[in-house]
Amino acid sequence: MKTAPIVAARVERDERGVPFSPLFGDVYHPAAGALQQAEHVFLRGNGLPGRFAGRDSFVVLETGFGLGNNFLATWDAWRRAGRPCRLHFISIEQHPLTRDDMAAMPRDESVAGLARQLVEAWPPLTPNLHRLGFEDGQVELLLALGNAQDWLPELVAQVDAFFLDGFTPAKNPQMWEPRLFKAMGRMAAPGATAATWSVARAVRDGLAAAGFEVTRQPGVGGKFDITVARYSPRFAPKASPSRHAGSAPSRGRAVVIGAGLAGCATAWALAGQGWTCEVLDANDQPAMATSGNPAGLFHGVVNAQDGTHARFNRAAALEARRVISGLLTQQPGLGEVRGLLRLETSGLDAAAMQSSLAALGLPEDYVQAVAADQAAAIAGMAMAHPAWFYGGGGWVRPALLARSLLAASGAQVMFRGGLQVDSLRRHEGRWQVIDARAQVIAEGDAVVLANAGSSMKLAGTAWPMQPVRGQLSMAPAGTMALPRVPVAGSGYLLPPVDGLAMFGATVHTDDLEPDCRDADHAHNLRQVQQLTADAGWARLDPASLSGRVGWRWVTDDRLPVLGGVPLPADQLHGKRLDQPRFVPRQEGLYVFTGLASRGITWCMLGARGLASMITRAPVPLEASLIDAVDVARFVSREARRQ
Repeated sequence: MKTAPIVAARVERDERGVPFSPLFGDVYHPAAGALQQAEHVFLRGNGLPGRFAGRDSFVVLETGFGLGNNFLATWDAWRRAGRPCRLHFISIEQHPLTRDDMAAMPRDESVAGLARQLVEAWPPLTPNLHRLGFEDGQVELLLALGNAQDWLPELVAQVDAFFLDGFTPAKNPQMWEPRLFKAMGRMAAPGATAATWSVARAVRDGLAAAGFEVTRQPGVGGKFDITVARYSPRFAPKASPSRHAGSAPSRGRAVVIGAGLAGCATAWALAGQGWTCEVLDANDQPAMATSGNPAGLFHGVVNAQDGTHARFNRAAALEARRVISGLLTQQPGLGEVRGLLRLETSGLDAAAMQSSLAALGLPEDYVQAVAADQAAAIAGMAMAHPAWFYGGGGWVRPALLARSLLAASGAQVMFRGGLQVDSLRRHEGRWQVIDARAQVIAEGDAVVLANAGSSMKLAGTAWPMQPVRGQLSMAPAGTMALPRVPVAGSGYLLPPVDGLAMFGATVHTDDLEPDCRDADHAHNLRQVQQLTADAGWARLDPASLSGRVGWRWVTDDRLPVLGGVPLPADQLHGKRLDQPRFVPRQEGLYVFTGLASRGITWCMLGARGLASMITRAPVPLEASLIDAVDVARFVSREARRQ
């Protein structure tokens, strides 16, 4: 998916005081009121809130988030109905309001409290699919910022109700193109409905062509009629490509093998979708391997092309910021979200860096380009280069993060340590987990392999992934000056953590040495000296340092491994394999590994995505990014070579 800079909306008032867009020359809602339109057209037109009853989840897709009134009205109706199910609300908006403008919008008293929560959660205006959670995760807003025609093919969801809002087709014809209705037909769940205030012939014909039965109902706010529709195709639609096999129970049981960041985050995300989980690990406690490092970083990435890595890292960093900030309210010792400096050592100056940000349209509340002296002011110590400042970046204790995610899951997740998993077996529609004595130690509707390189043995396959040895170094915090925020580049340096200066790290393949080496400490000291231009680091004796060694599993394309495990190679003959979404999968068997050195940044978004695939909920990643991280990409890559 090609991204474009997000241009915020400019909202004025017409002569009646109604919010008005000068860009489109149209009002945001009728003079009779936004909530009246939301209730009469979109809620009543889709049979809501009555259709929430008896459901485990309900999915709404809206075209045109605008001022957020339809979302607020739907959320309020869900609350008044007794919170009967999980509510997923997907909305596309090309020109979103800024946080300040959203906060300044007058609201009806009935939704004023909800509006304040929305403002508090409002994301940086980056071209992403932003996941905002409310009501302890029972209400989820997936906000796709950008052009609707770009986003519609990228959404992975089965939709129960469509809210066709946005500006009139005469003023905004691009949004109402036939591709909109084709996408609706692709995403419509059985019995899906749609509603819109527009009765334009092109809209009604588009809905009919997509398989909807279209009718008119009396309008509101000066409109004679509105359009409502029910999905009832004459012929069974061709099934869309699926990244999983079989159907998922609405509230299933999963076994997660591996209790590092990937495994703990996956169990947490599945618990949020109503599943129960057992997390198994060979160690007696969670996060005892590489996830047991004393501290680690999280932040986004910028590149001039805004390619796959930058987009995935940005989405993951924004989710990490949201989740970690929430966990910090319960666990203040988890870490800090005070920003992170990533030094630019390629020779670009701050002006060139700022030009790159302007071209990408990335806002300051996501990333800023700062000169070396500005970086020094942020860090509280000299910096050798200009830097990218990620205000939502920071550091955490990875093991405490893993345990906090398990704790946040409550009784739905149980950790079981000291267990060696030898094999898996499919039995009567479920997966059994077998130990070395051929005993069944766990079983579930789904198994998630989150045990790093050992996942390949259990999956019975090999992926282009290898262990990379990393050694971090530690010294007493008073030894040298330390920054107020983490500093990264070729290496990294943390603020004081538990009375220690922590810095690193080495990168060695084909190296299984478990003990710290003085030569690697010396390497880390040189890296820190280059970051800070402080010659004092070179005078430290490597032999005086302590440290820790761990192995990160890294793929050849530097992206994680995630999704349903493909069928064995001998069962793929004659199947379409050129794209990951077409590759057939083993029912109920999933993997999440290959997090490299970005486990903190990646684990929560990756886990959310995987949990959504397992439970068939809307996926908080666009389809092109799912393709990029899907474990089946290796099958597709090989198929294209043949």
